[in-house]
Amino acid sequence: MKTNNNGNNTKLILLHAFIQKQGNPNRLWLIALMSVFALASLLTLVYTRESFHTTTTTHITATINHQHQSLPKSVVKALVHYAANANSTDHMSQTDMKQISDVLKQCTSPCNFLVFGLTRETLLWNALNHYGRTVFIDENRYYAAYMEEKYPEIEAYDVQYTTKISELNELVTSVKEQARNECRPVQNLLFSDCKIGLNDLPNQLYELDWDVILVDGPRGYWPEGPGSISAIFTASVLARSKKGGNHKTHVFVHNYNREVEKVSSEEFLCKENLVKSSKDLLAHFVVERVTAESGTNQFCHNHPTTTTS
Repeated sequence: MKTNNNGNNTKLILLHAFIQKQGNPNRLWLIALMSVFALASLLTLVYTRESFHTTTTTHITATINHQHQSLPKSVVKALVHYAANANSTDHMSQTDMKQISDVLKQCTSPCNFLVFGLTRETLLWNALNHYGRTVFIDENRYYAAYMEEKYPEIEAYDVQYTTKISELNELVTSVKEQARNECRPVQNLLFSDCKIGLNDLPNQLYELDWDVILVDGPRGYWPEGPGSISAIFTASVLARSKKGGNHKTHVFVHNYNREVEKVSSEEFLCKENLVKSSKDLLAHFVVERVTAESGTNQFCHNHPTTTTS
């Protein structure tokens, strides 16, 4: 029904007439009660789902955080024991393995572990850092490819070293001369032309904040061999150039009794950062992050005067 005078009043009168015509107020109360019940059920369902989601998420997060802490002590002991007693003469001692495993256990979040050298302990390091990321760098591209094919869980990359052990003195001198330019202690090595800095690693590796670094390669037992000077220099720059995470990086140098390892470590990792050395075979350094704003162009506070004969 339409009206030419006041449509609003007409609609109100028609609605009123409809209600009066029904003449059953109990039905209206029933509809209202059902509406309230439906609303209450909907709110209960929403609250229950949110509560379940929150509880589940909290539980999963707590489980993941717990897993990130470390492997069970019994598993760690067994791995180190069997690795140390393997039928091989060129593996790391059990004491030295334990030093590294103890530091890996201290990571409060997934640990970023960088290892220079594919050695007898490769599977051990990858297993001990089970919840973190372990990356291996080796000079032999065929061996790196072989290890990745045989053990898909291994992440390995090859790199070309241009250094020679016989050139140790000249290389150290060149770094000192370029300490304010290409060989700065704080920089992104991806864009560096420092002679002993490794700048051909995958780009992503320069962006990671490394918690632990182990230098156990490349080979360095004959004059024309590459030696570990590039690896040690690169480790020192990566440690000082961290952008986040823990301010400290644990750097281990194996075969510290050899001339190249000792000289390079004292030049770039520094004696004041030396925490412990095990029978002069494994040296443990803790290197602090340095901000670019500090303006420092010196690796060590008390710079060594170590030279080779």
